[in-house]
Amino acid sequence: MHPLTVSVGQAVPQLPELRFREPITWDIREDEHWAIVGPNGSGKTLLAAILQGRYLLKEGVVRFHMTGKASDLVKSIAFKDIHSIAGSRNAYYQQRWHATETEEWPTVGDLLAGMPNTSEDVSVRFCIHEFLSRKVIHLSSGEFRKFQIIRTLLSKPRILILDNPYIGLDAASRNILTEMLTQAAQMKRVQMILLLSDPTDIPTMITHVLPLCQRRLLSPQTRTAFLSDMALQAQLFPAVATPVQLPIRDAMPSTHKVTVRMERVSICYGDRTILKEIQWEVRNGEKWALYGPNGSGKTLLLSLIYADNPQAYARTLYLFDRRRGTGESIWDIKRRIGYVSPEMHLYYTENISAFAVVCSGFFDSVGLYGKCDETQKQAASAWMRLFGIDALKDRSFSTLSSGEQRLTLLARAFVKRPDLLVLDEPLHGLDASAKHRVTRIIEAFCAMQGKTLIYVTHYLHELPSCINRRFELCPSTTGESTGASVSS
Repeated sequence: MHPLTVSVGQAVPQLPELRFREPITWDIREDEHWAIVGPNGSGKTLLAAILQGRYLLKEGVVRFHMTGKASDLVKSIAFKDIHSIAGSRNAYYQQRWHATETEEWPTVGDLLAGMPNTSEDVSVRFCIHEFLSRKVIHLSSGEFRKFQIIRTLLSKPRILILDNPYIGLDAASRNILTEMLTQAAQMKRVQMILLLSDPTDIPTMITHVLPLCQRRLLSPQTRTAFLSDMALQAQLFPAVATPVQLPIRDAMPSTHKVTVRMERVSICYGDRTILKEIQWEVRNGEKWALYGPNGSGKTLLLSLIYADNPQAYARTLYLFDRRRGTGESIWDIKRRIGYVSPEMHLYYTENISAFAVVCSGFFDSVGLYGKCDETQKQAASAWMRLFGIDALKDRSFSTLSSGEQRLTLLARAFVKRPDLLVLDEPLHGLDASAKHRVTRIIEAFCAMQGKTLIYVTHYLHELPSCINRRFELCPSTTGESTGASVSS
């Protein structure tokens, strides 16, 4: 048997809210690579934090059988770390689209310049060389995740914890990441611990699986044994069989004809053209999938639709039959759109409850600055029940798991019954049961007359069945993305 790398013995955190149902006991041995697998809110991120020594223990011990400090031996990556990486806490959600307000943010090259063992081959292999000169705040969610991973690997940690590393990455980047982790494992440079909400994301280099359910550690298994144990997977991720009943009153559907029309729209930042002569029309009631690799400009395109990007005023862009810049306010536009994206997680940094986040959807604000009436409060509660998060109402949003945060933001997007749903990676970080639930809610909502959908994902098998049109952003060799419209 291989010698121990880390041993956790009867560990009990000092704070009651951080405790598992039973004391934590877990051994990690040399040459083992683990996946901690469980549903949203099961305690995966909490267990990783305990392993890193972030919380004081009332009882038990976490012992490293290696030389060095825990903070040097163990590194972790979570998507929400953008502020600490960039050294800026003063960001706001729309800031990345305002070219004059991002000077304080460092470039990718700035942050990698001080890293030891920086390898040009590694950065080229992971395609990070293409955006070394760009500011961190301007990276897409997939590009930022790639940057996080390569930056952490270059620091040569002994144990690397990756929280849902595949979400937000296109197919090519997922394959490259798996190959990089496999090569690192074969060279015995680092032991990996992956926190995963979906068993299908477990890569072949993983040797062992630690299942979690409701803050309880189940029996560790080999990867092969876990993937063949369908009963255990059904226990962790039960199917959602109850019918979807939307909490929506009868209302007259919108009668507008064109929801979105872009006529030869080009967007540049400095000397870099990102979108080039985009022509796209989305008519009322249509259901579209928006495709494109990481960095192709999908989120930038959506920022024009959601009235976050000031460049929309100087372009030929129509929203709800009206050309932008003809007297409408951004709030006139936002009140008709339900929007969720991976980036929204990053900017709810205040101590605000999950219920308040959902209620903020009525006011299209990042934070709750208006007062909801009783009808709005009842609607917010109803949508939280539908998404299965009503028990989280009083929890601080910052204390929720990434999957629970995503469900909260989805409820926020639906709460005002929008004419247009813009869902950027809506299943990002959700477990298998939650993905099924959310997909059924989207399909039920979009079955209503006058509801339009734009849906972004890198996982084509997750597309709702209602989608029958596709718009693909196709980057050229110079990095400019053009668009192609296809009916499915």
